[in-house]
Amino acid sequence: MGILTRFKDIMASNINALLDQAEDPAKMIDQTLRNLNSDLGKVKSETAAVMAEETRAKRELDECEADIAKMQSYAVKAVEAGNDDDAKQFLAKKNELTVKKEQLQTVYEAAAKNARKMRQMHDKLVSDIGELESRRSVIKSKLAVAKAQERINSMSSSAGDAASSISAFERMEAKADKALDQANAMAELNTPEEKDDLEALELKYGASSSNAVDDELASLKASLGK
Repeated sequence: MGILTRFKDIMASNINALLDQAEDPAKMIDQTLRNLNSDLGKVKSETAAVMAEETRAKRELDECEADIAKMQSYAVKAVEAGNDDDAKQFLAKKNELTVKKEQLQTVYEAAAKNARKMRQMHDKLVSDIGELESRRSVIKSKLAVAKAQERINSMSSSAGDAASSISAFERMEAKADKALDQANAMAELNTPEEKDDLEALELKYGASSSNAVDDELASLKASLGK
């Protein structure tokens, strides 16, 4: 019975552990569901066969026990009728059936054990499939949100790089402005100083004032007859 060789693996499998170890849980959950459904089909077929074997073994055991009881009953009746030889034949058959019963009991216990294993596998697979089916849409939704967040984080990083570039450009522009201001200041310091306009005016009008005084002195002398 090939499926029974996988009994330990199937019963020990941990769906949550498989998903935690998966690089791509979405793909993992789909593949796991395919595997489980394939196993479930095999388990159902094997379970039906094992349960039928258990039923057959139990029926043979029950029939043997009934035959033993019947031989015992016949032996009692033979003794009561005074037919000891007949009673011995019934008791011999009873002993033969008792040995057979022990063998049938062993067969039945093995069949019942296998049937229990198959039902356990069947129930676990049904439970695992139900759990994965209910979680598949939730897991895929979470993965979609996570991928969207990753894209947002990437865009935010790019925006930060752009802001950093703009800041660096502004610092360079400020340095250029400072250098230009320093150059203009140096050019102004290197230009020869022009003659002060006010001083030129004072010389001009000062000279005019001096001539006016001379004229007034001449006029005064003339009035005095000198």
